[in-house]
Amino acid sequence: MANICKPTKDSHVAILAFPFGTHAAPLLSITRRLATASPTTLFSFFNTSQSNSSLFPSSDLPSNIRVHDVADGVPEGYVFSGRPQEAIELFLVAAPESFRKAISSAENDAGKKVTCLLTDAFFWFASDMAAEMKATWVAFWTAGPNSLSVHLYTDLIRQSAREKDGCMEETLGFISGMEKVRVKDTPEGVVFGNLDSVFSDTLHRMGLALPRANAVFINSFEEIDNTLTNNLKSEFKLYLNIGPLALLSSTSASQSVQEDPHGCLAWIKKQRTASVAYVSFGSVMTPPPGELVAIAEGLESSKVPFIWSLKEKSMVQLPKGFLERTREQGIVVPWVPQVELLKHEATGVFVTHCGWNSVLESVSGGVPMICRPFFGDQRLNGRAVEVVWEIGMTIIDGVFTKDGLEKCLDKVLVQDDGKKMKSNAKKLREQAHQAVSVNGSSVENFKVLLDAVVNILN
Repeated sequence: MANICKPTKDSHVAILAFPFGTHAAPLLSITRRLATASPTTLFSFFNTSQSNSSLFPSSDLPSNIRVHDVADGVPEGYVFSGRPQEAIELFLVAAPESFRKAISSAENDAGKKVTCLLTDAFFWFASDMAAEMKATWVAFWTAGPNSLSVHLYTDLIRQSAREKDGCMEETLGFISGMEKVRVKDTPEGVVFGNLDSVFSDTLHRMGLALPRANAVFINSFEEIDNTLTNNLKSEFKLYLNIGPLALLSSTSASQSVQEDPHGCLAWIKKQRTASVAYVSFGSVMTPPPGELVAIAEGLESSKVPFIWSLKEKSMVQLPKGFLERTREQGIVVPWVPQVELLKHEATGVFVTHCGWNSVLESVSGGVPMICRPFFGDQRLNGRAVEVVWEIGMTIIDGVFTKDGLEKCLDKVLVQDDGKKMKSNAKKLREQAHQAVSVNGSSVENFKVLLDAVVNILN
């Protein structure tokens, strides 16, 4: 950002990161931008040591960012039972006290009291912490606007579900911008699943606390859904779309080579326009073995050129001889430069789990999607892709089969329906790029965010 912000004297921003999934990395990216724009402001970044070690492999940081470790909440000698979300729940239970201790120590070291808490939106307790510290609270929601809306209106959705006898096909027509979303599209812990778990309770409390934040910001752009944007603006003191973040990071040619160890970009350059299926399910999720086999069989039978990002440990699940038989058709690699692939003109469809970052990167590249949601906000995102924006489709019957994937690939890459998806995706891509251009909505919103964080606006 060209403009350098003049901060309030002794501004000290404490950034509280959620160390699981893909939460901490975008928060760090935003912290870097803020620190560069306000070089005399101190930014203290709080995160677990394990997460910090993966985020900071080198010391390439602006001088006004200091990194601090917080406890992970795992008691000494604790033996994990293997229960889902066990590590997350231990962290969340301990988090308020862990962050308080770490912030107090950082304040003493810096000789500056914290003036703003910039946190992952999960941390509902930051509202009380900020009040105690006489600081402002600015929250970052790392997923999309549709999931933010669901958590904001959880009590209303639960009440409606009770009145409709829990009908999962009912739509959320009573929420502006969510008229095409069904109850069954909502994440676990809203209407179904364990509503009493630590994680479900955290999300519920978050929805109640966020309207008290001085600002809530999100990795999205206003134009992706104006109705939803306007409704969320009416619910928060300040609601800011500052994305897509993937369009704000520049990668040099030399970096691209270094960050593409398997030669994906060299391979895709040889392919025809909009002909390649890119397959990836993010860094957290891997489909079950039976679905991996179905994906492989569907790709091979379709003859569609493909790039498949698959963890090495999962490659043993592939059908015998698959890699050899398809070596001229596609490549299977453990890591890909996803943003660059989705920008490439040869990429014709993205087969995805519908995590928000992946969806937004596909939108930014103008690439239609075939969706296979698994959990969390992924069903909401898949619904938006298929029904709201009409830039893709959900896999037939919800799980991968050989025939189902073949039919989806044919529909998106060959049939008229696919041409309409591509046209809609291109329109969204243009709006996304406009949002991050000079005087675009996201660029202007970032300036407002900078003022809210550094100038401590109330």
